[in-house]
Amino acid sequence: MMRWSEGRAEMSVERNRPIRVLAVDDSAVMRGVLRTLFAQHPAKRRDGLPEIELAGVVEDGVECLAAVLRLRPDVILLDLEMPRMHGLDVLERLRTEEPGLPVIMCSAHTERGARSTLDALALGAADYVMKPIQQHDFATALEALAGQLLPKIAALAGAGHEAISSARERMARQEIAEAGRSSGQRSGAVSAAVGLAEDLVEIVVIGVSTGGPSALEAVLPKLAESFPVPVLIVQHMPKLFTGALAERLDRSCRLRVREAYDGAELCAGTVWLAPGDAHMEVAEAAGRLSAAADGARARGRVVRLHQQMSLNHCKPSVDYLFSSAAMLYGAGTLALVMTGMGSDGLVGARRVHGAGGVVLTQDAATSAVWGMPGRVFDAGLSREPLPLSAMAGELTRRVQAGRRGRLSAHASVQATVEPQPAVASQWDETVADPVNVR
Repeated sequence: MMRWSEGRAEMSVERNRPIRVLAVDDSAVMRGVLRTLFAQHPAKRRDGLPEIELAGVVEDGVECLAAVLRLRPDVILLDLEMPRMHGLDVLERLRTEEPGLPVIMCSAHTERGARSTLDALALGAADYVMKPIQQHDFATALEALAGQLLPKIAALAGAGHEAISSARERMARQEIAEAGRSSGQRSGAVSAAVGLAEDLVEIVVIGVSTGGPSALEAVLPKLAESFPVPVLIVQHMPKLFTGALAERLDRSCRLRVREAYDGAELCAGTVWLAPGDAHMEVAEAAGRLSAAADGARARGRVVRLHQQMSLNHCKPSVDYLFSSAAMLYGAGTLALVMTGMGSDGLVGARRVHGAGGVVLTQDAATSAVWGMPGRVFDAGLSREPLPLSAMAGELTRRVQAGRRGRLSAHASVQATVEPQPAVASQWDETVADPVNVR
């Protein structure tokens, strides 16, 4: 996986010149749309975006490779289906010859386009945009494409460099402060963490956006088949893509990965991926109870999908999932915020934290864009961000450690005390304010 925050994104784009974009598309119509979009951008500077200019437009992959050397762009916008050289072949060449150059794929609204785009993301493309073929007029198409494309170009070209640097400085100061603590304090904290945990992790919820597919492919296959709690994921993607992504992840994981549907039962061994056209929450299943050998909550829980308005300009939204998990599972919630633009997940992470749950974040160095995790970290809701390589191990450690302690204690008690009927623990609604985010 190409890590843009380790490459060009760490080299701050010079502030005395625009971000330079090379567009590659064999469609004359699409090339015309892009020329118009970038010509209008300086006159319609929006949302604090930096100046962006179209450095060049070429028709195929062969011309693209030559133009990269000639024009030295900051970002490439790359079509998939092209004559002479397919977009995936171009991407493979770029990964070897220009490993720090961010590439945004232009995808068609087709099943084939979705699968090819996921292949491109796995090869190292930083992100993608959808071609505006479903719009009824040119102006609407232009506006839809600009809304997708320009913020991604700004983020991937290095506009977030200062945020990454300041975060690393804060982390360094935190590490120095923690190093000054006594070893006794640290060992006591570790013992408390891995011993008789009062609240077991009962669910893992993950929010991810830009750079997510390749990040998920780096984490989920490392989780064991025996992973003892359900996993739910919100990945910002259109409906056509989430189904294809679930299938792709299912082929590489020991856990079952499925696109979620309303009423799907939450159980260990299954990962539910939110469909791209609905919000996903967790809820009680009326009248349904299930056994739990380790003493965890036994009442059945299910997926609930709904069509409320977009939240944070997103559907599905991470905030809906995290907030519902905090309300239902309380301190049994383990939330992970991974690479992505924007702030979706911040409100939900605050509710997980307030309910006594744990919030983890991906670090800047391994994030395609340190937006979502950076906002959560800056709010003080997670301690130190984790590199992508440590994610699966940390999830497993946190889910299993307290569970082993609880099982050991349960076995010890059973050896000396007459068995008592199991009583499902109840969610204490006073832990967190169950504010509806709708």
